[in-house]
Amino acid sequence: MNTQRKPGKFWVVVALSLLLATSLVQADEVSVAVAANFTAPMKKITAEFEKTSGHKVALSFGSTGKFYAQVKAGAPFEVLLAADDETPGKMEQEGLAVKDSHFTYAIGKLVLWSAKESFVDDQGDLLKRGSFEHIAIANPKLAPYGAAGMQTLQALGVYDAIAPKIVQGENIAQTYQFIATGNAQLGFVALSQVIGEDGKVKSGSAWIVPQKYYTPIRQDAVLLERGKDKIAAVELLKFLKTPYAAKIIQSYGYELGR
Repeated sequence: MNTQRKPGKFWVVVALSLLLATSLVQADEVSVAVAANFTAPMKKITAEFEKTSGHKVALSFGSTGKFYAQVKAGAPFEVLLAADDETPGKMEQEGLAVKDSHFTYAIGKLVLWSAKESFVDDQGDLLKRGSFEHIAIANPKLAPYGAAGMQTLQALGVYDAIAPKIVQGENIAQTYQFIATGNAQLGFVALSQVIGEDGKVKSGSAWIVPQKYYTPIRQDAVLLERGKDKIAAVELLKFLKTPYAAKIIQSYGYELGR
């Protein structure tokens, strides 16, 4: 005769409580500083990461230069997704990030965009004509896309003529708003900010700036010192390298890091 007793309700409750406690211990939260140009794709990537991993992600968006200053001042970020590859490397050298943890998660593309239809031609000749009142560019000292915009104007030989018309945004998100609201008729932003799921510009008119006019915008991610012992931080960086994340990154007009 089988004398094995079934567990009572008390022990079932205890077992379930232990399982729940274990899952809560494994679940983690990570604070991530993200370059403003990568806002839309990062929100999609994060949603899937949270769903599949159980971890939580707190996202902050802004300029890479500003994030660098904040981390130096003690801001509690654990991962940085920069808009360049220089800042993460510098942070590793200065002990602000884990050595050799940075990698290129995306290569950005610069676009000259206007909210007005047919305002920007597909060759960027409008820049040579100068038939506009204001052009928006992100602060080149803080935002790599702003630096790329300045390089483009200089390469085309139009910087001196256009300089008085420049309206400077603190970051690429504010620069986009200047253009979208009509405070500037056109400006340089990231292709990811204006592209749709079909790979075409969602509205207005645009010129995708040829790569020959600016230094490649290699965007690197890095594990910051505060995140070196955080499971969620390490796993999020791994998730950025998955085929799922790569598909989203490419859908927003970026190239993948090589």
